[in-house]
Amino acid sequence: MTQQAPVAIADDPTKARLRLWLKLLKVSRQIEAEVRENLRAEFSSTLPRFDVLAALDRFPKGLRMSELSGVLKVSNGNVTGIVDRLVADKLVIRSAVPGDRRAMTVRLTKRGAEEFQRQAAKHEEWIGDMLANLTAADADQLAAGLELVFQQRDREDTQS
Repeated sequence: MTQQAPVAIADDPTKARLRLWLKLLKVSRQIEAEVRENLRAEFSSTLPRFDVLAALDRFPKGLRMSELSGVLKVSNGNVTGIVDRLVADKLVIRSAVPGDRRAMTVRLTKRGAEEFQRQAAKHEEWIGDMLANLTAADADQLAAGLELVFQQRDREDTQS
């Protein structure tokens, strides 16, 4: 990011934003593909499994399945299959919610927490390597710009 391509002063801001979006999409897809491959190769795992472990790591007391779906922004059906496999691998435990026979809470086991920490450390290393051309200031500036977009979209969603 410190080496910026020249931009024509008369450039249409709409076109510049469209180019930015296409670059973000391209970079995001490349990073995601590499992370998926690294998880498969180093941990015989998948990105959705990593995402479930990461979500549960943030909630040590566990989450109801519906809450987990909400945190991950995926359907209950998608989460159920992943959780079933994580339970079989003894990385998470499912327990009934007192007073609600239909609801289940999911949380990491000790083994699951340890495995997630191992994977998270490598994940951080991979991302660091992939974004090594950005200084900390560059990363902070880019993140701040993206946060502005998020805040705008969030405001629009709450107003509708």
